[in-house]
Amino acid sequence: MTTPTLAQVIAVLEQHHPSGDAAEWDRVGLVTGDPEQSIFRIAYAVDPTLAVIDEARAAGTDLLVTHHPLLLRGVNSVATTSAKGAAITSLVVADIALYCAHTNADLARPGVNDALAAAAGLPEDADALCEDGLGRVGDLPEPLSLKDFASRMASALPAAPAGIRVSGDPAAQVQRIAVLGGAGDDRFEEVRAAGADVYVTADLRHHPALEAREEARGGTPYLIDAGHWATESLWLQGAADRLREALAEQGYSVEIRISTLRTDPWDFLVQGQQ
Repeated sequence: MTTPTLAQVIAVLEQHHPSGDAAEWDRVGLVTGDPEQSIFRIAYAVDPTLAVIDEARAAGTDLLVTHHPLLLRGVNSVATTSAKGAAITSLVVADIALYCAHTNADLARPGVNDALAAAAGLPEDADALCEDGLGRVGDLPEPLSLKDFASRMASALPAAPAGIRVSGDPAAQVQRIAVLGGAGDDRFEEVRAAGADVYVTADLRHHPALEAREEARGGTPYLIDAGHWATESLWLQGAADRLREALAEQGYSVEIRISTLRTDPWDFLVQGQQ
C-alpha cells in the first residue's frame, strides 16, 4: 500500500461529510496544511486545544481531524500571545494539517447524531429530529424507567466530571427518545412535535430548560443534559474507522488514532447540601 497526500485524504473526508453541508455561520474544512504533503499518521479529537495539538506533535501526527473549528470567530493576529495564535503556530511549525468537520458532521449519515442515537439504544434508521436534518428520534425496543435510561446513557458516554443532569420523574416509563449532540436547547419545539419522552442533548441553559419543563407540566419530554464534549466524542471512533476503510479500499495505508485527552472544560464537581 502507498501513502496518500493530504488532498487525497480530504477528498474522502469531503465524501463523508461535505463542507458545503455546514451551516452558513460555521467554519469547517482545511485550516492548516499543504494539500501535497504526505499523510502517514492521523489523529481525531473533538477540540483542537493546545494540549491536543501537543499530543499530536508528540505522536508524529501529520493530520489532525477535529469536530470543533479552531477559527470559528475572526482573529486579526496569530501571534503566540493568544491561545489561537499559539495553536496555529504550533500546527504550522510541526507541519500538522488541521481539518475541521462541525455542523456538516452533525448532519452526515452516519454522523455525530447517529453515534449518540446508537448510544441511546435507538435503531440505525432513526429519523432526523429536525427538518434541517439535525438530531435523531426513535423508539427503544422496550420501555425503561427514566432512571434506568439515564443510567444507560451514563454508561455509554465517556466519563466527564459533571456527569449527566436529568429532569423528570425517575420512575416514569420512557420509550421514544430524541437526541441532539452538542448544544440543543433551541430545539424544544421539534422535540415536542416528535412526541419524544426524553430529550438527550447538552448545554441546557436555565431559562430554556425551565420553560420546557413548565410547558410539559411535569410530564414529557423529560430532559437529559449529557454534556457537550461527551455527546460529540462518540462520533470520533466511527469516523476514524470509516476513513481508514475508505483509504484502504483506494490502496492507501495510514495510522489513525483517537486522542486520549478529555477536552471537557470542567475539572471537578462539588455537590451542595441536599
